[in-house]
Amino acid sequence: MTDKHNYLEEHLKPLTPRLAMEEAARCLLCYDAPCSASCPADTDPGKFIRSLRFRNVKGAVETIREANILGGVCARVCPYEKLCEEACSRTDIDKPIEIGRLQRYATDYERTEGMQVLEAPEATKEKVAVVGSGPAGLATAAKLAQEGYKVTVFESNEKAGGVLTYGIVPTRLPQDIVDHEVKYVENLGVEFKFNTKVGEDVTFDELKKEGYEAYVIAIGLQQPKTLNVPGVDLDGVTNALDFLAAAKPNDGKVAIGNDVVVMGGGDVAMDCASTAKLLGAKNVTVLYRRTPEEMPAYKDEVCYVRDLGVHFDFTFTPDEFVGKDGKLTAVKGKGFYSEENYIQLKADTAIFAIGQVAEDTKKIADLKISLDGKNVIQADDETYETNLPNVFAVGDVVNGGDTVVEAVAEGKVVAKTVDKYLTSLRKEGVK
Repeated sequence: MTDKHNYLEEHLKPLTPRLAMEEAARCLLCYDAPCSASCPADTDPGKFIRSLRFRNVKGAVETIREANILGGVCARVCPYEKLCEEACSRTDIDKPIEIGRLQRYATDYERTEGMQVLEAPEATKEKVAVVGSGPAGLATAAKLAQEGYKVTVFESNEKAGGVLTYGIVPTRLPQDIVDHEVKYVENLGVEFKFNTKVGEDVTFDELKKEGYEAYVIAIGLQQPKTLNVPGVDLDGVTNALDFLAAAKPNDGKVAIGNDVVVMGGGDVAMDCASTAKLLGAKNVTVLYRRTPEEMPAYKDEVCYVRDLGVHFDFTFTPDEFVGKDGKLTAVKGKGFYSEENYIQLKADTAIFAIGQVAEDTKKIADLKISLDGKNVIQADDETYETNLPNVFAVGDVVNGGDTVVEAVAEGKVVAKTVDKYLTSLRKEGVK
């Protein structure tokens, strides 16, 4: 590990008050701000930056939090460079406003000052069960609580957050930020039940008997993708979900070898590579099957990983894991574009970071819920209704894998759908 970086600290430093005000002052105050139109969660950067420009930090916080219950999280992990910052009018003059860092400044101020912008009305409406406490589940639960529903979130793990807690490294998203956002949701009146797997520890039939009127499935993608190549069962071959889920809750206190190969080219692969390097691996290599230009990871994260000393080998895909006495010793790769090309990398740890797939969704309960060929729930693109009248689905288990800010946006939409559904039953006197 270098003395320049720490696994438990954010690598991107916050803006000071002076720098935040200077950055906000660069805003052109567009009448019909294109940055705001480009935010999936309707966080309205144009409005909150205007507040910051005039030193109204509280007003900025109110704008952010009223639109995005995970404003502090999204300030750190949202792909701004492809959304609001890419749309920023300032781009054609010099460079876009650093919207993400300004949002972080505002939400950090909120947390430091102990502000609580949102308040939930008395919970007088029906009981709703949300299955899963990832970003989509949290956004759904918060919005329903604000509408007066009695919401319970069922989580199979011991902590809330889903991928936020178990899949994003603290150098990008410290756990105390996640915990603060979860507490915000809890303060709205949402109840959490941990270590409870719906379909095993409790069934939908049992929840119905307890008075739940609607169910929202937001379990994300639980299973890792791997490749069926020789040696995949060797000790030392693992996947990103298991690797990151072991490291973050234990503050990085996990065993890591000297030679690590990460297979993949997305943000999760970068998280695995940086984690391995920061936890003491001497040699970390990212093996990606395509070219650097085709790598989907965000450029800032790639630059950070390179700064740590991580090496990249492009246009190769794993072909065989070599071992001795049941333990991994090397990764063999073949050319993705020309199978005549080969590479062999010394390795005692190899990490698949090539995506996730859904678990057997029907195990959640004995539901006749419609799935596609990849076990992803089929739900309406606009309302997130499934083929079952009181069951809704949202987030990665529907879209196959998307960003945190998209999950927040979808959670807000499905909450409106559930509200409309239960309101119609209430008016009709149907229970």
